Amino acid sequence: MSEHTVTITDNKTGKQIELPVKQSTIGPQAVDIGRFFREMGYFTFDPGFLSTASCQSALTYLDGAKGELLYRGYPIEQLAEHSSFLEVAHLMLYGELPGKNQLESFNNIIVRHSMLNESLKRLFGGFYHDAHPMATMVGVVGSLSAFYHDSTDIHNSDHRKIAGHRLIAKMPTIAAASYKHSIGEPQVYPDNSLSYTGNLLNMMFSVPCEPYQIDPVAEKALDLIFILHVDHEQNASTSTVRLAGSSLANPFACISSGITALWGPAHGGANEAVLNMLNEIGDVNNIPKFLARAKDKNDAFRLIGFGHRVYKNYDPRARIIRKMCHEVLAKLGDENDPTFELALKLEEIALNDEYFIERKLYPNVDFYSGLIYKAIGIPTNMFTVMFAIARTVGWVAQWMEMISEDNQRIGRPRQLYTGPTMRDYVDINER
Repeated sequence: MSEHTVTITDNKTGKQIELPVKQSTIGPQAVDIGRFFREMGYFTFDPGFLSTASCQSALTYLDGAKGELLYRGYPIEQLAEHSSFLEVAHLMLYGELPGKNQLESFNNIIVRHSMLNESLKRLFGGFYHDAHPMATMVGVVGSLSAFYHDSTDIHNSDHRKIAGHRLIAKMPTIAAASYKHSIGEPQVYPDNSLSYTGNLLNMMFSVPCEPYQIDPVAEKALDLIFILHVDHEQNASTSTVRLAGSSLANPFACISSGITALWGPAHGGANEAVLNMLNEIGDVNNIPKFLARAKDKNDAFRLIGFGHRVYKNYDPRARIIRKMCHEVLAKLGDENDPTFELALKLEEIALNDEYFIERKLYPNVDFYSGLIYKAIGIPTNMFTVMFAIARTVGWVAQWMEMISEDNQRIGRPRQLYTGPTMRDYVDINER
């Protein structure tokens, strides 16, 4: 047989099954177990899906051992150095880097969709003044389908494209409006003359009564962070978007589900947790005590922002963002803020301490992005919102890829049941 297969034998019954192996362009191949339960009578058990490919995708590839990340085949290092966020967005949605005219056209499309329906804007007033901005974002993004009926037919390729453009364009506007609501300031309309990240900064920090000057370092730093956060294979939020999309839900509902998953502190909330950890440490003089706790297996304290579940080498995104972090701190960081001194000292230790080096506990992208956000003036509760803005591109691209598959079917994971066996109901008076 020319097709590559693997043979599995049931040691109890002797029954065998040959399963085909699906080829990848790079990275591990996958055993197709579609017939396994039907022919062998067993489920496969894989908590967290750590060894299971839930889909096939041509979008993003990462190799944790090598510390390698590719968007559509392009190394993240090259895109971070030469590209822009919207250029990367075009690449992810359409498979190729745009030409000059294509990029200009794409940029104009995103700009035209950045405003919110005036009725939608009033929705923000229904949230409590100190609601977490992620809670507001989940609600507002989920409600977009109530305002944009002309782009919810998922079987129409034009509708899918328009919905994707709207989500990418409106996310900064929604994020800024969520922030303005939380501090009691009026919402600021988008400015079509500004860049994607410049517009976000203007909507967040400008006020009607005085001019606001966008800092080019902050603008450049945000664009870089957004590129690094565009997509990251089948992580929890991306898998959530795909699973919701498999039910044929509208794209706005699917992206809202992704935002909900991203909100978790084990996922998108990690950069927020980094700042909370630094606040807990408090002072450079306390570092030895907390390092001892981190090395103590019996202590629950962990250094957040170091190491990565997937990367068993240096996170390639961290290498890129580290230089930008130091540039931002030099330009915008408050030299009297002990947080930055504390963070830089922790970084120095992690890069030189044998305990960290042996375990490959290097500073990751969350460690540096949190520091950049803080230096720019973005409050801690907005960190995950920033992540959601960037990751929307990946979610939309993944959703578009999933919904156009010929063999697309609703997700339905199985389980290993460990509850009681069948038993009879007992009358309440006899229990």
